[in-house]
Amino acid sequence: MLELKNNDEIGIWKLYLFALKSPLTREKYQNRMGKFFDFIGLDGNTIEQKSVSFVRKAQSDGNQWVFNRVLKFMLYQIDRVNRKEIVGSTVQNYLKSIKLFCEMADINIQWKKITRGLPKGKSYADDRIPTDAEIQQLLGYPDRRIKAIVYTMTSSGIRLGAWDYLKWGDIRPIEKEDRGIVAAKMIVYSGEDEEYYTFISREAFFSLKEWIKYRHDSGELIDENSWLMRDLWDTEATKEGNGFVTKPKKLASSGIKRLIERAIWAQGLRKKLENGKKRHPFSAVHSLRKWFKTRCEIGGMKPINIEKLLSHSIGISNSYYRPTENELLQDYLKVSDLLMIDKQGKLQKELQNYELKSQEETYHIKGRLQEKDEQIKKLNEKYENGIKLLKDEMENKYLQLLSIVQQNPALAYIKPEVLQKVKND
Repeated sequence: MLELKNNDEIGIWKLYLFALKSPLTREKYQNRMGKFFDFIGLDGNTIEQKSVSFVRKAQSDGNQWVFNRVLKFMLYQIDRVNRKEIVGSTVQNYLKSIKLFCEMADINIQWKKITRGLPKGKSYADDRIPTDAEIQQLLGYPDRRIKAIVYTMTSSGIRLGAWDYLKWGDIRPIEKEDRGIVAAKMIVYSGEDEEYYTFISREAFFSLKEWIKYRHDSGELIDENSWLMRDLWDTEATKEGNGFVTKPKKLASSGIKRLIERAIWAQGLRKKLENGKKRHPFSAVHSLRKWFKTRCEIGGMKPINIEKLLSHSIGISNSYYRPTENELLQDYLKVSDLLMIDKQGKLQKELQNYELKSQEETYHIKGRLQEKDEQIKKLNEKYENGIKLLKDEMENKYLQLLSIVQQNPALAYIKPEVLQKVKND
C-alpha cells in the first residue's frame, strides 16, 4: 500500500488524475469518486483531502475496511438500479473509477468478489441518431462555432476528446482537378500514440475556414498551432484594443459538450424525461459519431474502411490491412454527399454535377459530329479521286485508239460517229 507522508496530501490525487489522459474522462471519474467519498463520510473540505483521508483510513484499518466500504457503495447503486433510477452500466462505471484510484494508491482488495454480483448492463445504448431536420434545428443556435463543430463531427466521426488536440494545422484541404476542394484530411490526436487520420467534408472544411477567418479578421494571430476551437471574446472591448481576442483560450472537449447540450435544450430538441425513462431519444454528442457511421454504411462504404476512419480496432487486421490514403479517400468520397447537412449546399453540388455532366455530354456529341464530318469529307474525297482516275483512264484509252487508227489508214473508214461513241463510253 502507498505510504503517505505530510507532503503527499495533494500528490496522491494528482497521481490518480495522471492516469486519466482525456479531460472528459477525468471529469467523469472525479465526479464518481466525489460521490463515493461523500457516501462513506470521509473527512475533508476538498476531494483531494478526502482522497488522502481514504488512503490513511485504509492504512490504519486495513484492506477489509476498504472492501466493506466499496461493497456497501455498490449495493446502494444496485438498489438504485432496481428502483429504475440508473442503469446497470452506471454501476460498472462507478467501480472502474474506484478501482483505478485503489490501484494508483497500491490498495489491493478482492475485486472479483464485488464484480460477480454487479449487473452487467447493456453494451450499447437504446438511442437513435438525430434526423437531418433535428441537426438543422441544432445549427440554428446563435453561436458561430456550432456549425463548424457539428459539421466536423458528423463528417469525420471523431470522438469528443479529439477536440483537446485539434489545431488549425491538423486540417489539410484536398483538391481534385476541375473540382476544386472536395474534402480535407484531418490529423486526430496529433503527436500522441493514438494518432490517426480521417476526413471531413467540403462543407465542414469551409465552415472551419470561415471561423478561422473571422478570428483572424478580429485580431487573433492565426498559425498552424492555433486551437481549432477557442473561447469567445468581448467584441466591443476588441474594438478599443483591450479585448481578449489576442489571447485565445482553447475550448476543451468538456466545453464543446456543454455548448452542444445548451444548443439542444435551447432549440427545443430535448425535454424533461417522463417518469420511468432514463435516456433521451439521442445522446448530445456521441449520436453525431453514430450518425457518421450510419451514413457511411448506407452509402456503401467498405465496413473495414469505416472502422479505420473511426479509429476502431479491426482485430488482427490492424497488423495486416494497409489501405493507401488515396484508397480511403476514394471510398470516403463515395459517401461525401450523404455526409453533408446543408440542403442548399447539396442542391448546389447536384447542380454543379449536372452542369459538369451536361458539358461532358455536349463535348461528347460535338466530338461525334466532328468525327462524322471527317468521315463524310473523306468519302467525298475518295469519290472525287475515283471519278478523276476513271476519266483519266478513259482518256488514255481514247488516245490509244486514235493512235492505232492513224497508224493503220484502212481503219480510217470507221465512221466518225463510232469513234465519238467509243470516246464517250
